[in-house]
Amino acid sequence: MWTKEAAATAEARESGIRNKSSSSSQIPVVGVVTEDNEAQGVFKPMDLNRVIKLLEETDKDGLEEKQLKFVKKLVQCFQNGLPLRDLAQIFKILNLCAGKIKNQPRFVESAYDIIKLCGLPFLKKKVSDEITYAEDTANSIALLGDLMKIPSSELRIQICKCIVDFYHAEPPKKHIPGYQQASSSYKIQMAEVGGLAKTMVQSITLLEHQLVEKLWVLKVLQHLSTSEVNCTIMMKAQAASGICTHLNDPDPSGQLLFRSSEILWNLLEKSSKEEVIQQLSNLECLLALKEVFTNLFMRGFSHYDRQLRNDILVITTIIAQNPEAPMIECGFTKDLILFATFNEVKSQNLLVKGLKLSNSYEDFELKKLLFNVIVILCKDLPTVQLLIDGKVILALFTYVKKPEKQKIMDWSAAQHEELQLHAIATLSSVAPLLIEEYMSCQGNARVLAFLEWCESEDPFFSHGNSFHGTGGRGNKFAQMRYSLRLLRAMVYLEDETVNTDLCEKGTIQQMIGIFKNIISKPNEKEEAIVLEIQSDILLILSGLCENHIQRKEIFGTEGVNIVLHVMKTDPRKLQSGLGYNLLLFSTLDSIWCCILGCYPSEDYFLEKEGIFLLLDVLALNQKKFCNLILGIMVEFCDNPKTAAHVNAWQGKKDQTAASLLIKLWRKEEKELGVKRDKNGKIIDFENLPGLSAEDFVTLCIIHRYLDFKIGEIWNEIYEEIKLEKLRPVTIDKKALEAITTASENVGKMVASLQSEIIESQARQDVQNEQKVYAKIQATHKQRELANKSWENFLARTSNAKTLKKAKRLQEKAIEASRYHKRPQNAVFHGTDIKGLNTTVPSGGVVTVESTPARLVGGPLADTDIALKKLPIRGGALRRVKAVEIVDAPKKSIPT
Repeated sequence: MWTKEAAATAEARESGIRNKSSSSSQIPVVGVVTEDNEAQGVFKPMDLNRVIKLLEETDKDGLEEKQLKFVKKLVQCFQNGLPLRDLAQIFKILNLCAGKIKNQPRFVESAYDIIKLCGLPFLKKKVSDEITYAEDTANSIALLGDLMKIPSSELRIQICKCIVDFYHAEPPKKHIPGYQQASSSYKIQMAEVGGLAKTMVQSITLLEHQLVEKLWVLKVLQHLSTSEVNCTIMMKAQAASGICTHLNDPDPSGQLLFRSSEILWNLLEKSSKEEVIQQLSNLECLLALKEVFTNLFMRGFSHYDRQLRNDILVITTIIAQNPEAPMIECGFTKDLILFATFNEVKSQNLLVKGLKLSNSYEDFELKKLLFNVIVILCKDLPTVQLLIDGKVILALFTYVKKPEKQKIMDWSAAQHEELQLHAIATLSSVAPLLIEEYMSCQGNARVLAFLEWCESEDPFFSHGNSFHGTGGRGNKFAQMRYSLRLLRAMVYLEDETVNTDLCEKGTIQQMIGIFKNIISKPNEKEEAIVLEIQSDILLILSGLCENHIQRKEIFGTEGVNIVLHVMKTDPRKLQSGLGYNLLLFSTLDSIWCCILGCYPSEDYFLEKEGIFLLLDVLALNQKKFCNLILGIMVEFCDNPKTAAHVNAWQGKKDQTAASLLIKLWRKEEKELGVKRDKNGKIIDFENLPGLSAEDFVTLCIIHRYLDFKIGEIWNEIYEEIKLEKLRPVTIDKKALEAITTASENVGKMVASLQSEIIESQARQDVQNEQKVYAKIQATHKQRELANKSWENFLARTSNAKTLKKAKRLQEKAIEASRYHKRPQNAVFHGTDIKGLNTTVPSGGVVTVESTPARLVGGPLADTDIALKKLPIRGGALRRVKAVEIVDAPKKSIPT
């Protein structure tokens, strides 16, 4: 049975729609669960098109009440969920209600109620409904963002609540037979497709002074930004800069800052990081970040405030990676340097007066983040002066010392160790930029003293529980590793003040001592760290000894011994990936810089079979080492004792040094693509494809390159003699003149050959040009003749007089070409075709009177008739059964 409401609805439907049969296929019918049939789950029919039509009507008495009544019934219909098939019409009704709010404020409640329904589950009748109605659903959800323009606080908040409910899907209140809930992520996916994130970002500009609404919008954006698709849409809508500039808006609840920072994090992680950084790299955004960070640094004492402060600092650090960000201009760089050093260097600045960091986890993380941001900021050279003013080097060096037992430390032992390692790593980046400050702080002495402690037997329990402390648990390897990195960075500046100071403090002997100590105590557990330490020691020694004979002498035999020790490493370890390759490179570099040029060290190296070890590594045939080893061998060959060692070396299968070098030569030729014949002779030095005349001119110089270099050297000798006003003896003068003349002749010969090549190429170019011109001329001539022939042909076909004239000229030409004195017994063949009314060639038609009758089957047929119709017998050849061919195999002809 129908209720009274059902009857009224049916009556209204019947009065509006007369033709029941035609309307049933066009008007959708939805079900309404009423009080009487609620238990049975029966849908009450309702005409949505009727509601739409009613809302579109205007200027009728009592229309508003009727419209509101129908919308209210609509809301009651869908109190358990919205069917996907009706979603487009429901949102059209919502849009109509929203359009009436300006003039009819009572429709705010209707729009509110419909929007509230959007938070309910979407229902599907078929499995395919999610795909079928995807476009309608996406467009409908996108409308929610557009409705944020309506100046109604309650409506805006309800829209935001509805969108947040997308991410907290609940099952339908009551099960409706024939329907099931759409997938939990369906609304979220359709929000992405419809671009809801863009309109929600744009709505922020409408909420400058409405804090509650703004917080709800930020909550929505916080949920939307969990998706990469939405983050990309938000980034394109300038969400990063729009949100960042409002970080300092008044907000007693603290939600604005929390939600804004979360959104910025998501944008940086899930969209184009470069684009987001670019949006935030402006003065307005950085001033907002600076103010927020400073306030949190000075006044944030809760666990939550400290976490938020650290998050803002990380975002700032990411922005600082952009060299175009005005970090210095907004004063943020200066403040960050102050905050990073105020604990170590006393400052009277009001920002840090009375402040003290605790040993809480958040403050500990802050300290490490501040060290890290200094490394980022120092890459911008204008920051250098601020680093000097902030006494950053002095602050960092307070950590480069052995732990003091009696001093009450602000940090725990593990925290202090991690900060110590982080500070030394930061010095490796900052100190090379501030050499004067480094030296004024006695940087070399501090580092060397710290290395002495690292090498000592003092008991020290290292935690090794951080990134910088990797491999340093229970030992001092981590401290030694980063200290050596710092020294290596300073040595490779090639600043003589720094290097001289290091050598005067006994760095060479100390480095050799550390190396020997490490060798004597092998540590397989931390092998990779040990190899890195050894490599850095050798690189430091190379940097100190290069181009200094006295320092090479200090390196001496002890240094040679550690080099030889590395050279004796098992070659199989080079493929282990632990760092033996790097160590070998460092060793070869130290041979070049620390041994070569110092004769006692060279002799000792030879005496200890160093050349044999070099050739052993060379025989491994690893290209990455070959060039360096061959260079060292060339330099060693200046020592007269080297040749004997080279000749005495024997590799595997009694291989000699000469055969090894020749093998390497052949390998190099093969890689270069040099071709040889079967006897090994080069067959293409000059036969190179694709060379131009200019290339051949250059090739002439390449051929005589060594001759030119020799001539250049003798010319320099001759000029120096003249400059010093010396007069060589007669024999030397003649020899010098002969060498000079020979060099000049080589130059003249090459110049002459080059001239011939250029002239030959010029002649060839002229010939090619003439050929091209001749071809063009012939083409034009042929075109002219063809045009003229065509014009004559048209004239003959369109003008009877011209045709007759042409005919007469043709006949005259034929007659003139005939031989008038006919020889006796000659057979005359006529070439004229009777009845032919054309002046163009008609083909090779020739009447032959002497053709045997046995082949043609009778006398010749009349030509005029033959042209019209092929006769059965007469002028045409007839078929014969067979023809006998002399001196040829018999062959039947098909009939």
